Amino acid sequence: MTAVYIVSDNVVSPLGWNTRDNFAALLQGRSGVRQHDRADWTDAPFQASMFDNQALPERFATEVGDDVPWTRFEKMVVLSVTAALRHSSVRLSDPDTVFILSTTKGNIVLLEAGDSSEPGLLLSSPARKVAAFFKNPNTPLVVSHACVSGVASILLAKRLLETGRYRHAVVAGADEVSRFVWSGFQSFQALSDEPCRPFDSRRKGLNLGEGCATMILSVEPEHATSEPVRVLGGALSNDANHISGPSRTGAELSEAINRALDQSDLRAADVDFISAHGTATLYNDEMEAKAFDLAGLGAVPLNSLKGNFGHTLGAAGLIESVLSIQSLRENTVLPTRGFETLGVSRPVKVCAEAVYKPLQICLKTASGFGGCNGAVVFGKGG
Repeated sequence: MTAVYIVSDNVVSPLGWNTRDNFAALLQGRSGVRQHDRADWTDAPFQASMFDNQALPERFATEVGDDVPWTRFEKMVVLSVTAALRHSSVRLSDPDTVFILSTTKGNIVLLEAGDSSEPGLLLSSPARKVAAFFKNPNTPLVVSHACVSGVASILLAKRLLETGRYRHAVVAGADEVSRFVWSGFQSFQALSDEPCRPFDSRRKGLNLGEGCATMILSVEPEHATSEPVRVLGGALSNDANHISGPSRTGAELSEAINRALDQSDLRAADVDFISAHGTATLYNDEMEAKAFDLAGLGAVPLNSLKGNFGHTLGAAGLIESVLSIQSLRENTVLPTRGFETLGVSRPVKVCAEAVYKPLQICLKTASGFGGCNGAVVFGKGG
């Protein structure tokens, strides 16, 4: 099977403008989650990780300086893609490169202006706009598969490269916090009024977040500017349990994990750490713990980065994958912010502090509305 390498990456978030700065912020225990007061959304303050009003446009003007009328969502994508391309010899203008955008809501804030006919609302619209900006000759692809979108887009890129249709893939995942998104999660009573606590006994729900991550994949490792990391395998599953509630057994996520490991020619004992979805809702964390236990991964160190970034929806799988790949390179398992006491029924090994040890293999998981689950395996070396 054709080897697929991650040759460059970038994360743009309220914690930093590149992967290394975000990684350093996580090691320092910093979080983008803070209290926000938006009288136009709600009378009560809420917790979320959001860019300061001027930070994003000012950075965009400095780094890109383009006079195209970009939306806030599109600025995140262009900033992140620009930075990732800067550290690789892969070019989006190359016909052998495909552009994939992962998002759940895209330019949904345009709906709040009251015009449901706005063409920019179509998820294909920002994808085409970004592809055109970078002079990509191919039709861009959009993955919108609830909160497994990021993981699913990585797997789509891997499969396209393995077929030989393309040599490179630029995958960007982004979402922003908006009134529409906030009100939807509020209606589910899924939001916490304090910083979230993944897997903790006192967890009350999730915090929303915004950001963008870009991953450049290639079948040609010479495009990498740092230690090669491969996408070894991955799988998706669906538990068909409920429109928003996850499986009660974890069996379906466990199935995706097992298929991802089989595809990677690995066993559970080979996994050095897990980057969990870990939303800090009662049902998600319990389901994931059961899935890890069923897959024989209960003793493997795991973390959730939702306490640092909030839940970034279609960007989450990519942001957390990029930081996990950096963890492999740094031989460091990042801590789970907000975790103190285990609050799930299975004895999973949640890291409350950073763990420093040799790392080779990482498992990244994700789950989302509609019962979707995803798992992807990353490994160091050629």
